[in-house]
Amino acid sequence: MLRSCHLEPALAVTVFVTALAVAAGRGAAGSASVAAAVLSGQLSIGWCNDAADARRDTACGRRDKPTATGELPPRTAAVAAVTALALCVPLSLLSGAAAGAVHLVGVAAGWSYNLRLKQTVLSPLPYAVGFASLPAFVTLGLPSPTWPAWWAVTAGLLLGVGAHLVNVLPDIEDDLATGVRGLPQRLGRPACRWLAPVVMLAALGVVLAGPPGPADASDRVLAAVGGTVAVTGTALHSGIHSRWPFRAAMVVAAIAVTQLLLRGSELG
Repeated sequence: MLRSCHLEPALAVTVFVTALAVAAGRGAAGSASVAAAVLSGQLSIGWCNDAADARRDTACGRRDKPTATGELPPRTAAVAAVTALALCVPLSLLSGAAAGAVHLVGVAAGWSYNLRLKQTVLSPLPYAVGFASLPAFVTLGLPSPTWPAWWAVTAGLLLGVGAHLVNVLPDIEDDLATGVRGLPQRLGRPACRWLAPVVMLAALGVVLAGPPGPADASDRVLAAVGGTVAVTGTALHSGIHSRWPFRAAMVVAAIAVTQLLLRGSELG
């Protein structure tokens, strides 16, 4: 079950958003509710993905997917996904109706990707919506609810699109062989290898330039490190099944979130 839920990205997103909630002033209880809601939503999306892709993963001989190797029945993954989604609803609403609704829209976007949109040219859209919804989930749950600053939403959107590109990279050939033709598959591996770091760097640029006031030295250093990681991890690691582009994306996302944390009081 742990290997099937896409634990690495689920935990990464949960930690990033929880840290953002702490920096924005959600307090201990509020930040804990954010963590529980985000984790349950991410787990539901991960299990849904493996349940929906079980036949394709089996056909491609994916040894890293328990639903493809027979270790985990797809029905069990599907039941776990629905259960986690059912828990996500009340946990999200602990932050208030508006914040909860925004988060649930983001989770629904993840499900729509798994069940349909991953096979279409609109495949980046669920990632963009899901990541862009996270700053709003944080700020709309504050004692004085407010929409997040434009640059926080834009950075989330760009990070989501970048995450989609690098997440698909190792599986493009398998996807095409089983009829999955999302936008990255249509663009091809070489284009995605270079587009992914560009999108990630754009996210860092938005966080650097968007907030009012001049960027300080720490912001510039973080942006430089993020740029180096994005280019090195994505563009230079060209192995067909390499997971380094995805790991590089997680590092860049962590750097972007760190920049957001430094400006937590300016999110709203």
